[in-house]
Amino acid sequence: MLKMTKLSLSCCLFFLTNICRAQINTLSVSERPSTFSLFTPSSIASICTDDADAKVVSIAAHAFANDIQLISGRQMPVVSTVPAKGFSIVAGTIGHSRLIDELIKSNKLNVSSIARKWESFIIQTIGNKLVITGGDRRGTAYGIFHLSRMLGVSPWVWWADVTPQKKKQLYVSGSYVSKEPSVKYRGIFLNDEDWGLQPWAAKTFEPETGDIGPKTYAKIFELLLRLRANMIWPAMHESTKAFFHYPGNAQMATDYAIVIGSSHAEPMLRNNVDEWKEKTMGQFNFITNHDTIYRYWEDRVIQSKGVNAFYTLGIRGVHDSKMLGANTLQEQKEVLDKAVREQREMLMKHINPAIEKVPQAFIPYKEVQDIYDYGFEVPEDVTLVWCDDNYGYIKHFPNEKERKQKGGNGVYYHISYWGRPHDYLWLASTHPAQIYTQMRLAYEKGAKEMWIVNVGDIKPGEYLTELFLDMAWSIDSIANNLKGLEQHLQNWLAREFGTGPAREMVAVMNEYYRLAYIHKPEFMGATRTEESDPKYKIVTDLPWSEEEINQRLKDYAMIDAKAVQLAKRISSTKQDSWFQLIEYPVRGATAINRKLLYAQLARHGKAEWKLSDAAYDTIVTLTNKYNSLCNGKWKYMMDFRPRKLAVFDKAIQKIADKPLMQTAKPLFVFNGTDYKAYTGEKPLTHGLGYQRGAISLPKGSSVSFPFTGNSDSVTIMLALAPNHPVEGTKIRYSIQVDNGPAQTIDYATQGRSEEWKQNVLTNQAIRTTRHAAGKPGKHVIKITAADDGVIIDRVKLFLK
Repeated sequence: MLKMTKLSLSCCLFFLTNICRAQINTLSVSERPSTFSLFTPSSIASICTDDADAKVVSIAAHAFANDIQLISGRQMPVVSTVPAKGFSIVAGTIGHSRLIDELIKSNKLNVSSIARKWESFIIQTIGNKLVITGGDRRGTAYGIFHLSRMLGVSPWVWWADVTPQKKKQLYVSGSYVSKEPSVKYRGIFLNDEDWGLQPWAAKTFEPETGDIGPKTYAKIFELLLRLRANMIWPAMHESTKAFFHYPGNAQMATDYAIVIGSSHAEPMLRNNVDEWKEKTMGQFNFITNHDTIYRYWEDRVIQSKGVNAFYTLGIRGVHDSKMLGANTLQEQKEVLDKAVREQREMLMKHINPAIEKVPQAFIPYKEVQDIYDYGFEVPEDVTLVWCDDNYGYIKHFPNEKERKQKGGNGVYYHISYWGRPHDYLWLASTHPAQIYTQMRLAYEKGAKEMWIVNVGDIKPGEYLTELFLDMAWSIDSIANNLKGLEQHLQNWLAREFGTGPAREMVAVMNEYYRLAYIHKPEFMGATRTEESDPKYKIVTDLPWSEEEINQRLKDYAMIDAKAVQLAKRISSTKQDSWFQLIEYPVRGATAINRKLLYAQLARHGKAEWKLSDAAYDTIVTLTNKYNSLCNGKWKYMMDFRPRKLAVFDKAIQKIADKPLMQTAKPLFVFNGTDYKAYTGEKPLTHGLGYQRGAISLPKGSSVSFPFTGNSDSVTIMLALAPNHPVEGTKIRYSIQVDNGPAQTIDYATQGRSEEWKQNVLTNQAIRTTRHAAGKPGKHVIKITAADDGVIIDRVKLFLK
């Protein structure tokens, strides 16, 4: 009987626990009358915050009231005292809002589920109050903006003019308890802002400052809160004054509770490009000019006291270049040792003697990775921030030792880049599945402290930015498969443009990303940037056959026509946002492909030059329209010729001196998803690849591809995603035909080698093997992942 009682009690507790979990997130919004009346034709609730609470709570409350005005046509009152009658939203932070604390003290509000939890919040109804409670100030703000999302308001309501649907009345019922974010610090890096964000801010949005100043940063910080981000690396190019140059910038960050960090090239929150004056301060050489550099850093540390700051440690050159004065790795390590030691000493002196409580980052970017690998020891309380190769492939994942780092691990990632082998600053076309697979793997390997994405000018990278930050907020909110990613994209499109055309839009955007994965729009001229060889400065032929060119033109024509067709089904209130988020990138990518591919055909007498010229004119027209949207709100934001590179010019009419390339026809072509059997763990697919058929093959698992051949030997060309090693220095697969000997192939690249350049320009690493096939007939290719990170795109079989 006793055993039965314990069992019954256990079952009861299990049942009650799961019932509670099921009821945690029951929050819903409806036009049908229910618990809490948000607004009706004759009434509207108020939103109440405590004046003693953090400024960001008031900011979020006023933003929410503006959202309600967009939906209802009526302004929601923002008050500091709960009205005696009617419905009221009460928003506040535990320990900082008397309104919330009184509810807790009277046992009307239970906050045990979020107490002492980072950026967490609860939303629930208590009588005629809808209570939004944050465990900390950002938690409260996120709770307010979560409700805004539930009402159908896009985070891009201002930044992409996404107008929410009008409603006559709305009611709220149920409750919501958030979890802690998957990644603690989540944010963006404003970079290469010279052709969009900076001229737009300086000439259109904030001419009184003539730069990216407090008014612009206020809009950016609100966007970050709506995207559930909490950190920024400010703009830092020559066109922009340093963040701390305008006192209002730091104050705005404090008001919005945004953490200020800085990039790999800006230690101690210093913008070297703007603030280091070589004529008066000397060389940025820590060996010969130590005292000046020390004072330069210390002054900023003193100035930043009281600011939410995350200090980048280390030293490089003034702007994304190697440190001066140290040539060998040993010399560089010694300089880095001294710099980091002294930087930490000044932080202890001026910020907090308990140095482990001061957020600090060490970012092994480019040559600093070599110094780290040489033996530089990073203090254990410092966050290690690992970098991609600038093209979306992470170069280093935390190993077992690094996963034990008390300061944790993070990632600095790019969806926009200026540099070798070629910029991609115009259109945001990085494949969502590439972002997902790389960042998911980084998270699984322990990168959970900080995620920063280089977003360039913010626009037109809206979807990719939100995807990145959604993962950082809740890694499991997107299922780890193709369906999960497609659902995320469809939900995003449905939120912005309605559920009706969203499914058709998914197909358009999937094709947009697929075609760009084969070759980004900015890479279509076969040119390169920052290369000494003059041949790379001239637009020339891509190594494609006439058949391949015509197929690509056909594929782009289909999505171009579909974008035009779908635009007619978008409401007039959403036309501007449609153009920004869908039509401009899709039709712009189509036009630059037409411009350069028709020119390539024309050079060989296969097309008329006027087709190329017409495509150039289309780009100009589209860009002019973008900059005139919303009565000129976005004037100077879009430039289709960043850095005025040759690829963006009108094609030069000249005759080719070589024939179009003829490609050898393989006997069989398999996508990764064409495998017929597998052993070990089942491969995952996310829609990556030249035909969206790539598979992620877990370490130790194998896939098999059957074929029929009449030759005694075969050549197999394998195309893989050009990922970098996950553990150690190798990324390998093994391959065999039938029971023949297995060949183990490593496709890791070194530095900025020519092979690496080819890989990132084509998003493929190519390896070719030859195998004995024995007698004619049926055979099987077996491929096994020898390491983590292997993604098989295509398998091509040639009989030789």
